[in-house]
Amino acid sequence: MNKAELVEEVSNQTGLTKKASREAVDVVTSTITDCLARGEKVTLVGFGSFKVRKRKSRRGRNPQTGKEIQIPAKEVPKFQAGKNLREAVA
Repeated sequence: MNKAELVEEVSNQTGLTKKASREAVDVVTSTITDCLARGEKVTLVGFGSFKVRKRKSRRGRNPQTGKEIQIPAKEVPKFQAGKNLREAVA
């Protein structure tokens, strides 16, 4: 499912227009993004949690040249599925 299909489904299930549904989806995703950018954790009970995880620096290899390179440390978003989501998928 892509964003357009998600907007369509939200519109069908809520009775909102596609424009209003698109705005709602955009607000939810931008709010989650903003919270993660500030280093906050976002928890949607039953669905899952989004958080920022620190990844250590590590050695890697350039696939074109085979030369070893140093990959710097960085922060990356992480999603952990909630119990209801895990059970629905299983």
